[in-house]
Amino acid sequence: MRRGRAVGGRRRAQRPSFEAAAPVLLGVAALAAFTDRLLAVWWVAVLTALLALGAGADRPGSLRRRFRRGPASGRSADEALAGLDALHHSCFEDAVRDMMRRDGCRDAARVGGAGDLGADVTATDPFGRRWVIQCKHRRQGAAGSPVGTQDFQVLNGTARQVHGADIAVIVTNGRVTAPAVTFAGRQRLQVVDRPVLGAWASGSHPLWELLRTVPPPRSPG
Repeated sequence: MRRGRAVGGRRRAQRPSFEAAAPVLLGVAALAAFTDRLLAVWWVAVLTALLALGAGADRPGSLRRRFRRGPASGRSADEALAGLDALHHSCFEDAVRDMMRRDGCRDAARVGGAGDLGADVTATDPFGRRWVIQCKHRRQGAAGSPVGTQDFQVLNGTARQVHGADIAVIVTNGRVTAPAVTFAGRQRLQVVDRPVLGAWASGSHPLWELLRTVPPPRSPG
């Protein structure tokens, strides 16, 4: 009888030790399952890491491209023009100034207002050339009244003599009459009409790359 009690006592003593080990065994099983799952999708982690490194390496270049192209980058010319059409004329001048800054003209400034003598925006490009820009905003865009010869005559009389322009430009979101285009060509004035403005505002090129003829650089840039 004593021997039976001793054996039963040992059996009862072993049962709690198995129960204590159960959580450990369950933890090991869970860890093994997680490891198997991780090994099955290891390529996801590797791909994520590579993409993160690539994004970090491209970040300076992305910032340079964003500076160059500005807020309009990625939009079509029509979308960019629709946004410009909706602006107040003073905000249109601000937009032209900002696009000059985007192209690298750090000193671009809006100077338009009463007595501006034909200049709404002035800027110096990276090649040392001074730009004097007259802005003509049309709320109806291409359907608005066209810019005529008289507007170019005003610019021609003040841009170089008063403002020291190397490049004198009229920028409009509307149309320019044929006689005005002819006059501008004869007087070495630049015309940025709706199609050219759309290309410029979309961020594809700086303005001087979109014009037919501009003076040579004053300095390397």
